[in-house]
Amino acid sequence: MQLDLNLLTVLDALLEEGSVTGAADRLRLSPPAISRTLGRIRRLTGDDILVRTGRTMTPTPYALGVRDQVGDLLRQARQVLTPSRELDLATLERTFTLRCHDAVATSLAPPLLRAAAEQAPGVRLRFLAESDVDTDDLRLGRVDLEIGADEPGTPEFHSETVGHDRLVVAMRRGHPYQKGLDLEGFAGQTHVLVSRRGRLADPVDAILAAHGLRRRVLAAVGTSAAAANVISRSDSVMTAPLAMCRPLIDAFALVTVPLPIDLPDAPIVCAWHQRYGSDPGHIWLRTQVRSALSTPV
Repeated sequence: MQLDLNLLTVLDALLEEGSVTGAADRLRLSPPAISRTLGRIRRLTGDDILVRTGRTMTPTPYALGVRDQVGDLLRQARQVLTPSRELDLATLERTFTLRCHDAVATSLAPPLLRAAAEQAPGVRLRFLAESDVDTDDLRLGRVDLEIGADEPGTPEFHSETVGHDRLVVAMRRGHPYQKGLDLEGFAGQTHVLVSRRGRLADPVDAILAAHGLRRRVLAAVGTSAAAANVISRSDSVMTAPLAMCRPLIDAFALVTVPLPIDLPDAPIVCAWHQRYGSDPGHIWLRTQVRSALSTPV
């Protein structure tokens, strides 16, 4: 049986007003329309609901018994259909999972954790490393926010470019070329690449090839922290996003020089599934991430 939930609205008005005319006025409907609906309610419940006693109408015992329940059901329905968008951060209990490169996590985690501690003490944050294979974690809700350089390719995901980061050449302090590199000098160095999939080439190699140059890639490592550790103990260099890698550059006492080739600044893109588009807690998370990444530490 398919129920018309509008019947509950009319039944509630009838029980509150105690008359067809009063219910009609309350709902801004005609008395005949309310009478027809009352007839449907009577047929459905097998009860008269309201019976005439002189010039007034009196609810039946069944009607009296369900009056509070009907009111509660309508209040619950209104809460479902008109949810509150106000977010009480002080009482928010939630765990957010973010997936990003380790350099992003290193730069993002301190300000984001500080914001959570100050504004939403019940919020916990889980940072996951980028996977070396594509996953459905964002689609399945196992990851709330993915931060990288690429925009998602399907409309079920939303995204926002929250900033850009300038690429530089990082090397150990005291490196022979710490005062700067021209294109030939850059190509002549040994390079450590950061690639979660172990790739030994990136767009830099194509640009060098266009100039008739080729660099020697010594190794590919999965994280910026591993690359920073390697170059801090050798004469190898790495190409890195300056703002995101600033904590690692400082921690490993590295120096940076401008990249001697023309590469666009690397975008910082946040992506999330559309199910979270209007979720107040997720909106708060995205706002904090945007703020942290637009003013990197």
